Amino acid sequence: MVVHTAILPLRDRRPSTLLGDGQVAAQGQALAAASVAVTIVDAALSPVQQRNLERAWACKVIDRTGLILDIFGERAVTAEGALQVELAHLDYQRSRLVRSWTHLERQRGGFGFLGGPGETQIEADRRLIGERMVKLRRELDQVRRTRGLHRTARRRVPFPVIALVGYTNAGKSTLFNALTGAGVGARDQLFATLDPTMRGLRLPSGRRAILSDTVGFISELPTELVAAFRATLEEVAQADVILHVRDIAHPDSAAQKADVAAVLDGMARDGTLDPDWRDRTIAVLNKADLLGGIGNVPPKPGAVPVSAITGEGLPALLAAIDARIASGMEVARYDIAPQDGARLAWLYQHGEVMDRQDADQAIHVTVRLLPSDRARFEHRE
Repeated sequence: MVVHTAILPLRDRRPSTLLGDGQVAAQGQALAAASVAVTIVDAALSPVQQRNLERAWACKVIDRTGLILDIFGERAVTAEGALQVELAHLDYQRSRLVRSWTHLERQRGGFGFLGGPGETQIEADRRLIGERMVKLRRELDQVRRTRGLHRTARRRVPFPVIALVGYTNAGKSTLFNALTGAGVGARDQLFATLDPTMRGLRLPSGRRAILSDTVGFISELPTELVAAFRATLEEVAQADVILHVRDIAHPDSAAQKADVAAVLDGMARDGTLDPDWRDRTIAVLNKADLLGGIGNVPPKPGAVPVSAITGEGLPALLAAIDARIASGMEVARYDIAPQDGARLAWLYQHGEVMDRQDADQAIHVTVRLLPSDRARFEHRE
Protein backbone atom coordinates (compact mmCIF):
# COMPACT_ATOMS: atom_id res chain seq x y z
CA MET A 1 0.00 0.00 0.00
CA VAL A 2 1.36 3.41 -1.01
CA VAL A 3 1.08 5.84 1.92
CA HIS A 4 3.24 8.72 0.68
CA THR A 5 4.30 10.11 -2.71
CA ALA A 6 6.29 13.20 -3.64
CA ILE A 7 7.61 14.82 -6.81
CA LEU A 8 10.88 16.62 -6.08
CA PRO A 9 12.52 19.07 -8.51
CA LEU A 10 16.28 18.68 -8.83
CA ARG A 11 18.55 21.63 -9.54
CA ASP A 12 21.67 19.52 -9.07
CA ARG A 13 22.26 15.83 -8.52
CA ARG A 14 24.09 15.49 -5.20
CA PRO A 15 26.77 12.74 -5.36
CA SER A 16 26.04 11.78 -1.76
CA THR A 17 22.21 11.63 -1.72
CA LEU A 18 20.95 12.70 -5.18
CA LEU A 19 18.51 15.06 -3.40
CA GLY A 20 19.28 18.31 -1.62
CA ASP A 21 19.76 18.38 2.14
CA GLY A 22 16.44 20.13 2.72
CA GLN A 23 14.59 17.63 0.55
CA VAL A 24 16.20 14.70 2.36
CA ALA A 25 15.22 16.14 5.74
CA ALA A 26 11.65 16.98 4.69
CA GLN A 27 11.05 13.56 3.17
CA GLY A 28 12.57 11.92 6.26
CA GLN A 29 9.98 13.60 8.46
CA ALA A 30 7.13 12.64 6.11
CA LEU A 31 8.31 9.03 5.89
CA ALA A 32 8.68 8.75 9.65
CA ALA A 33 5.20 10.17 10.20
CA ALA A 34 3.73 7.61 7.80
CA SER A 35 5.80 4.73 9.30
CA VAL A 36 7.16 3.86 5.86
CA ALA A 37 9.18 0.63 5.71
CA VAL A 38 10.25 0.74 2.03
CA THR A 39 10.86 3.80 -0.14
CA ILE A 40 11.10 3.59 -3.93
CA VAL A 41 13.03 6.33 -5.73
CA ASP A 42 12.19 6.68 -9.44
CA ALA A 43 15.82 7.22 -10.44
CA ALA A 44 19.04 5.24 -10.64
CA LEU A 45 20.89 5.54 -7.34
CA SER A 46 24.58 4.90 -6.84
CA PRO A 47 25.50 2.52 -3.99
CA VAL A 48 26.61 5.47 -1.84
CA GLN A 49 23.41 7.41 -2.50
CA GLN A 50 21.30 4.40 -1.63
CA ARG A 51 23.22 3.81 1.62
CA ASN A 52 23.05 7.47 2.69
CA LEU A 53 19.31 7.73 2.01
CA GLU A 54 18.67 4.56 4.00
CA ARG A 55 20.59 6.03 6.92
CA ALA A 56 18.79 9.38 6.69
CA TRP A 57 15.31 7.91 6.34
CA ALA A 58 15.78 4.83 8.57
CA CYS A 59 14.08 2.54 6.05
CA LYS A 60 14.93 0.37 3.07
CA VAL A 61 15.45 2.33 -0.17
CA ILE A 62 14.99 0.78 -3.63
CA ASP A 63 15.87 2.62 -6.81
CA ARG A 64 14.24 2.32 -10.24
CA THR A 65 16.68 -0.37 -11.37
CA GLY A 66 16.15 -2.51 -8.28
CA LEU A 67 12.36 -2.27 -8.61
CA ILE A 68 12.35 -3.30 -12.27
CA LEU A 69 14.71 -6.19 -11.51
CA ASP A 70 12.40 -7.37 -8.73
CA ILE A 71 9.37 -7.22 -11.06
CA PHE A 72 11.26 -9.08 -13.78
CA GLY A 73 12.34 -11.71 -11.27
CA GLU A 74 8.77 -12.27 -10.12
CA ARG A 75 7.31 -12.51 -13.65
CA ALA A 76 9.96 -14.62 -15.43
CA VAL A 77 8.49 -18.02 -16.27
CA THR A 78 10.76 -19.85 -18.70
CA ALA A 79 14.26 -21.09 -17.95
CA GLU A 80 15.75 -18.46 -20.24
CA GLY A 81 13.80 -15.64 -18.61
CA ALA A 82 14.90 -16.73 -15.15
CA LEU A 83 18.54 -16.98 -16.27
CA GLN A 84 18.47 -13.53 -17.84
CA VAL A 85 16.94 -11.92 -14.76
CA GLU A 86 19.37 -13.66 -12.39
CA LEU A 87 22.29 -12.50 -14.52
CA ALA A 88 21.00 -8.91 -14.44
CA HIS A 89 20.43 -9.16 -10.67
CA LEU A 90 23.99 -10.33 -10.06
CA ASP A 91 25.41 -7.56 -12.24
CA TYR A 92 23.40 -5.05 -10.20
CA GLN A 93 24.40 -6.57 -6.85
CA ARG A 94 28.08 -6.62 -7.78
CA SER A 95 28.02 -2.84 -8.21
CA ARG A 96 26.35 -2.53 -4.78
CA LEU A 97 29.40 -4.11 -3.13
CA VAL A 98 31.63 -1.19 -4.01
CA ARG A 99 31.95 1.50 -1.29
CA SER A 100 28.56 0.62 0.06
CA TRP A 101 28.79 -2.08 2.70
CA THR A 102 31.82 -1.22 4.83
CA HIS A 103 31.25 -4.21 7.13
CA LEU A 104 32.32 -6.43 4.21
CA GLU A 105 35.83 -4.98 4.22
CA ARG A 106 36.96 -7.21 7.12
CA GLN A 107 39.60 -9.74 6.14
CA ARG A 108 39.37 -13.44 6.67
CA GLY A 109 42.44 -15.42 7.69
CA GLY A 110 44.84 -16.71 5.08
CA PHE A 111 45.73 -20.35 4.43
CA GLY A 112 48.87 -22.28 5.33
CA PHE A 113 51.62 -21.79 7.97
CA LEU A 114 52.28 -18.13 7.38
CA GLY A 115 48.69 -16.92 7.47
CA GLY A 116 48.64 -13.76 5.40
CA PRO A 117 46.09 -11.06 4.80
CA GLY A 118 43.51 -13.45 3.41
CA GLU A 119 40.51 -12.29 1.41
CA THR A 120 38.06 -9.57 2.39
CA GLN A 121 34.38 -10.45 2.38
CA ILE A 122 33.83 -8.01 -0.50
CA GLU A 123 36.48 -9.77 -2.59
CA ALA A 124 35.02 -13.18 -1.78
CA ASP A 125 31.49 -12.09 -2.65
CA ARG A 126 32.63 -10.43 -5.88
CA ARG A 127 34.52 -13.58 -6.85
CA LEU A 128 31.49 -15.80 -6.17
CA ILE A 129 29.21 -13.46 -8.10
CA GLY A 130 31.65 -13.39 -11.00
CA GLU A 131 31.85 -17.19 -11.11
CA ARG A 132 28.06 -17.48 -11.06
CA MET A 133 27.72 -14.92 -13.87
CA VAL A 134 30.17 -16.87 -16.05
CA LYS A 135 28.11 -20.04 -15.48
CA LEU A 136 24.84 -18.22 -16.28
CA ARG A 137 26.26 -16.81 -19.52
CA ARG A 138 27.26 -20.32 -20.63
CA GLU A 139 23.76 -21.62 -19.88
CA LEU A 140 22.17 -18.68 -21.74
CA ASP A 141 24.35 -19.31 -24.77
CA GLN A 142 23.08 -22.89 -24.85
CA VAL A 143 19.44 -21.76 -24.53
CA ARG A 144 19.91 -19.25 -27.36
CA ARG A 145 21.49 -21.87 -29.60
CA THR A 146 18.48 -24.11 -28.96
CA ARG A 147 16.09 -21.27 -29.81
CA GLY A 148 18.08 -20.59 -32.98
CA LEU A 149 17.56 -24.23 -34.00
CA HIS A 150 13.82 -23.85 -33.38
CA ARG A 151 13.80 -20.70 -35.52
CA THR A 152 15.62 -22.54 -38.32
CA ALA A 153 13.06 -25.35 -38.09
CA ARG A 154 10.22 -22.82 -38.39
CA ARG A 155 11.80 -21.41 -41.53
CA ARG A 156 11.59 -24.88 -43.06
CA VAL A 157 7.83 -24.62 -42.54
CA PRO A 158 7.86 -21.00 -43.59
CA PHE A 159 4.75 -19.34 -42.29
CA PRO A 160 5.06 -15.55 -42.04
CA VAL A 161 5.95 -14.35 -38.54
CA ILE A 162 4.05 -11.44 -36.98
CA ALA A 163 5.57 -9.89 -33.85
CA LEU A 164 3.77 -7.77 -31.27
CA VAL A 165 5.81 -4.96 -29.76
CA GLY A 166 4.83 -2.03 -27.59
CA TYR A 167 5.15 -0.29 -24.27
CA THR A 168 4.46 -2.34 -21.17
CA ASN A 169 0.75 -2.66 -20.32
CA ALA A 170 -0.34 -1.54 -23.81
CA GLY A 171 -2.54 -4.64 -24.14
CA LYS A 172 -0.28 -6.85 -26.28
CA SER A 173 -1.17 -10.12 -24.54
CA THR A 174 -4.89 -9.31 -24.59
CA LEU A 175 -4.63 -8.65 -28.33
CA PHE A 176 -2.58 -11.84 -28.73
CA ASN A 177 -5.35 -13.84 -27.06
CA ALA A 178 -8.07 -12.11 -29.08
CA LEU A 179 -6.37 -12.91 -32.40
CA THR A 180 -5.30 -16.48 -31.65
CA GLY A 181 -7.72 -17.72 -29.01
CA ALA A 182 -4.76 -18.52 -26.76
CA GLY A 183 -4.91 -18.35 -22.99
CA VAL A 184 -1.74 -16.33 -22.42
CA GLY A 185 -1.75 -14.46 -19.11
CA ALA A 186 -2.97 -10.89 -19.64
CA ARG A 187 -3.19 -8.60 -16.63
CA ASP A 188 -3.39 -4.89 -15.97
CA GLN A 189 0.17 -4.67 -14.67
CA LEU A 190 3.69 -3.88 -15.81
CA PHE A 191 5.71 -6.65 -17.48
CA ALA A 192 2.98 -9.29 -17.30
CA THR A 193 4.80 -10.93 -20.25
CA LEU A 194 8.56 -11.47 -20.08
CA ASP A 195 9.03 -14.54 -22.25
CA PRO A 196 8.25 -14.76 -25.99
CA THR A 197 5.09 -16.75 -26.75
CA MET A 198 4.11 -17.98 -30.23
CA ARG A 199 0.80 -19.27 -31.62
CA GLY A 200 -0.63 -20.04 -35.05
CA LEU A 201 -2.93 -17.52 -36.74
CA ARG A 202 -5.29 -17.88 -39.70
CA LEU A 203 -5.62 -14.75 -41.87
CA PRO A 204 -8.70 -13.78 -43.97
CA SER A 205 -7.00 -14.98 -47.17
CA GLY A 206 -6.62 -18.43 -45.65
CA ARG A 207 -2.90 -17.88 -45.25
CA ARG A 208 -1.43 -19.23 -42.02
CA ALA A 209 0.98 -17.18 -39.93
CA ILE A 210 2.78 -17.28 -36.58
CA LEU A 211 2.00 -14.56 -34.03
CA SER A 212 4.65 -13.78 -31.39
CA ASP A 213 4.03 -11.92 -28.12
CA THR A 214 7.06 -10.15 -26.64
CA VAL A 215 8.16 -8.30 -23.52
CA GLY A 216 6.82 -4.79 -22.99
CA PHE A 217 9.12 -1.79 -23.45
CA ILE A 218 9.83 0.84 -20.82
CA SER A 219 11.64 4.15 -20.79
CA GLU A 220 15.12 4.39 -19.24
CA LEU A 221 15.61 0.63 -19.15
CA PRO A 222 18.32 -0.24 -16.58
CA THR A 223 21.64 -0.98 -18.26
CA GLU A 224 21.85 -4.31 -16.42
CA LEU A 225 18.72 -5.45 -18.26
CA VAL A 226 19.48 -4.16 -21.76
CA ALA A 227 21.12 -7.40 -22.96
CA ALA A 228 18.44 -9.59 -21.39
CA PHE A 229 15.68 -7.35 -22.74
CA ARG A 230 17.02 -7.37 -26.29
CA ALA A 231 17.49 -11.13 -26.23
CA THR A 232 13.72 -11.49 -25.78
CA LEU A 233 13.21 -9.36 -28.91
CA GLU A 234 15.11 -11.66 -31.27
CA GLU A 235 11.80 -12.81 -32.74
CA VAL A 236 11.09 -9.21 -33.79
CA ALA A 237 14.23 -9.18 -35.95
CA GLN A 238 12.94 -12.24 -37.83
CA ALA A 239 9.35 -11.01 -38.21
CA ASP A 240 7.74 -10.36 -41.58
CA VAL A 241 5.27 -7.93 -39.97
CA ILE A 242 5.69 -5.93 -36.74
CA LEU A 243 2.56 -4.82 -34.90
CA HIS A 244 3.35 -1.79 -32.73
CA VAL A 245 0.60 -1.93 -30.12
CA ARG A 246 -0.13 1.41 -28.46
CA ASP A 247 -2.42 2.28 -25.57
CA ILE A 248 -4.16 5.10 -27.42
CA ALA A 249 -6.10 6.07 -24.26
CA HIS A 250 -2.94 6.68 -22.23
CA PRO A 251 -2.05 10.35 -21.69
CA ASP A 252 1.62 9.63 -22.53
CA SER A 253 0.87 7.52 -25.61
CA ALA A 254 3.06 9.68 -27.87
CA ALA A 255 6.03 9.49 -25.48
CA GLN A 256 5.60 5.73 -25.17
CA LYS A 257 5.62 5.45 -28.97
CA ALA A 258 8.91 7.38 -29.07
CA ASP A 259 10.46 5.10 -26.41
CA VAL A 260 9.59 1.98 -28.42
CA ALA A 261 10.93 3.52 -31.64
CA ALA A 262 14.17 4.48 -29.87
CA VAL A 263 14.80 0.89 -28.76
CA LEU A 264 14.08 -0.50 -32.24
CA ASP A 265 16.29 2.17 -33.84
CA GLY A 266 19.07 1.13 -31.45
CA MET A 267 18.65 -2.49 -32.53
CA ALA A 268 18.83 -1.35 -36.16
CA ARG A 269 22.06 0.56 -35.50
CA ASP A 270 23.79 -2.45 -33.95
CA GLY A 271 22.64 -4.77 -36.73
CA THR A 272 20.13 -6.77 -34.67
CA LEU A 273 17.21 -5.40 -36.69
CA ASP A 274 16.91 -4.41 -40.34
CA PRO A 275 17.03 -0.63 -40.89
CA ASP A 276 13.74 -0.84 -42.83
CA TRP A 277 11.77 -2.09 -39.81
CA ARG A 278 9.30 0.79 -40.17
CA ASP A 279 8.33 -0.40 -43.64
CA ARG A 280 6.96 -3.63 -42.19
CA THR A 281 5.31 -2.09 -39.12
CA ILE A 282 1.59 -1.56 -38.57
CA ALA A 283 0.54 0.78 -35.75
CA VAL A 284 -2.26 -0.76 -33.68
CA LEU A 285 -4.15 1.82 -31.62
CA ASN A 286 -5.45 -0.40 -28.82
CA LYS A 287 -7.91 0.26 -25.97
CA ALA A 288 -10.28 2.20 -28.22
CA ASP A 289 -13.10 1.06 -25.91
CA LEU A 290 -11.77 3.49 -23.26
CA LEU A 291 -12.44 6.32 -25.72
CA GLY A 292 -15.93 5.13 -26.59
CA GLY A 293 -15.08 2.96 -29.61
CA ILE A 294 -12.87 3.03 -32.70
CA GLY A 295 -14.97 5.82 -34.20
CA ASN A 296 -13.66 8.18 -31.51
CA VAL A 297 -9.98 7.44 -32.16
CA PRO A 298 -8.35 10.27 -34.17
CA PRO A 299 -7.37 8.79 -37.56
CA LYS A 300 -3.66 8.30 -38.19
CA PRO A 301 -2.20 7.26 -41.57
CA GLY A 302 -1.36 3.57 -41.67
CA ALA A 303 -2.75 2.94 -38.16
CA VAL A 304 -5.59 0.57 -37.22
CA PRO A 305 -7.75 1.38 -34.16
CA VAL A 306 -8.90 -1.67 -32.22
CA SER A 307 -10.21 -2.84 -28.90
CA ALA A 308 -8.71 -6.17 -27.91
CA ILE A 309 -11.29 -6.39 -25.11
CA THR A 310 -14.44 -5.96 -27.24
CA GLY A 311 -13.02 -7.24 -30.56
CA GLU A 312 -13.94 -4.05 -32.38
CA GLY A 313 -11.55 -3.36 -35.26
CA LEU A 314 -9.92 -6.80 -35.25
CA PRO A 315 -11.23 -7.80 -38.74
CA ALA A 316 -9.68 -4.61 -40.16
CA LEU A 317 -6.41 -5.40 -38.41
CA LEU A 318 -6.31 -8.93 -39.83
CA ALA A 319 -7.02 -7.52 -43.30
CA ALA A 320 -4.18 -5.01 -42.88
CA ILE A 321 -1.79 -7.81 -41.84
CA ASP A 322 -2.87 -9.84 -44.86
CA ALA A 323 -2.30 -6.89 -47.18
CA ARG A 324 1.13 -6.13 -45.69
CA ILE A 325 2.27 -9.73 -46.15
CA ALA A 326 0.88 -9.81 -49.69
CA SER A 327 2.71 -6.58 -50.57
CA GLY A 328 6.00 -8.30 -49.86
CA MET A 329 5.17 -11.30 -52.03
CA GLU A 330 6.15 -11.91 -55.63
CA VAL A 331 3.94 -13.22 -58.46
CA ALA A 332 5.39 -16.20 -60.35
CA ARG A 333 4.09 -18.53 -63.05
CA TYR A 334 4.97 -22.22 -63.26
CA ASP A 335 4.14 -25.14 -65.50
CA ILE A 336 3.65 -28.22 -63.36
CA ALA A 337 3.48 -31.72 -64.80
CA PRO A 338 0.05 -33.28 -64.05
CA GLN A 339 1.70 -36.23 -62.32
CA ASP A 340 3.79 -33.96 -60.03
CA GLY A 341 1.17 -33.51 -57.34
CA ALA A 342 3.76 -32.91 -54.61
CA ARG A 343 5.08 -29.71 -56.21
CA LEU A 344 1.57 -28.46 -56.87
CA ALA A 345 0.56 -29.15 -53.25
CA TRP A 346 3.68 -27.30 -52.05
CA LEU A 347 2.59 -24.17 -53.93
CA TYR A 348 -0.90 -24.35 -52.43
CA GLN A 349 0.53 -24.81 -48.95
CA HIS A 350 3.16 -22.05 -49.07
CA GLY A 351 1.69 -19.52 -51.48
CA GLU A 352 -1.51 -17.96 -52.69
CA VAL A 353 -2.63 -19.53 -55.99
CA MET A 354 -4.16 -16.74 -58.06
CA ASP A 355 -4.92 -18.67 -61.24
CA ARG A 356 -4.78 -22.26 -62.45
CA GLN A 357 -5.22 -23.60 -66.00
CA ASP A 358 -5.23 -27.38 -66.43
CA ALA A 359 -3.99 -28.71 -69.78
CA ASP A 360 -3.04 -32.17 -71.04
CA GLN A 361 0.71 -31.54 -70.91
CA ALA A 362 0.97 -29.24 -67.90
CA ILE A 363 -0.88 -27.35 -65.20
CA HIS A 364 -0.27 -23.61 -65.59
CA VAL A 365 -0.22 -21.99 -62.14
CA THR A 366 0.05 -18.31 -61.23
CA VAL A 367 0.98 -18.02 -57.57
CA ARG A 368 2.02 -15.33 -55.11
CA LEU A 369 4.96 -16.30 -52.88
CA LEU A 370 7.26 -14.75 -50.34
CA PRO A 371 10.70 -14.17 -51.91
CA SER A 372 12.26 -16.81 -49.65
CA ASP A 373 9.58 -19.36 -50.63
CA ARG A 374 10.00 -18.62 -54.32
CA ALA A 375 13.75 -19.19 -54.06
CA ARG A 376 13.22 -22.46 -52.21
CA PHE A 377 10.64 -23.71 -54.70
CA GLU A 378 12.79 -22.90 -57.71
CA HIS A 379 15.76 -24.54 -55.98
CA ARG A 380 13.68 -27.74 -55.80
CA GLU A 381 13.31 -27.84 -59.57
